[in-house]
Amino acid sequence: MIARPRAPASAHLVRLAFVAGSLLLASVSGSHAQEKSPLDSITQDEIQKFCTSIADPARDQRYLLQKQDLEKLQADVDSRIAILEERKAEYEDWLKRRNDFLVQAEASLVEIYKKMKADAAAPQLEEVNVGLAAAILMKLPPRQSSLILSEMDAEKAGAVASIMSSAADPTTSKDPS
Repeated sequence: MIARPRAPASAHLVRLAFVAGSLLLASVSGSHAQEKSPLDSITQDEIQKFCTSIADPARDQRYLLQKQDLEKLQADVDSRIAILEERKAEYEDWLKRRNDFLVQAEASLVEIYKKMKADAAAPQLEEVNVGLAAAILMKLPPRQSSLILSEMDAEKAGAVASIMSSAADPTTSKDPS
């Protein structure tokens, strides 16, 4: 006879617990089937009354939460606007100081070119921005400007003269239509 190995004791205990649990579950579900749930006695009318009674407070709570969210967003927008206003004021102050400096520098620059000889000023003005050269020459006396232009390279002098003539034209900034 061949000896069959025996299952460990823990396997028997698992089987026994499974059978006991199944019996317990069957007895509990059978007893519940006979009992009446408290929810079975609630009618549709009572459900409707309950839902109606909590609808207004729920809506009010939802509105309150939305109002709080909007107030937070408004505070955030207000703080960002305040930061932008500060930066705008800083920028305007910087721009004013820059413009004041440019006016002072331009006046000094014009005075420098006013005292220079035409043959010395012409090569320098050829090297700067055409718009700047035109602005400087427009502020010089006409006789001196003409002497400087005559000493400049013809192509550069033509570009400068073109800018000067368009700046003097009162219709330059007007709409052509």
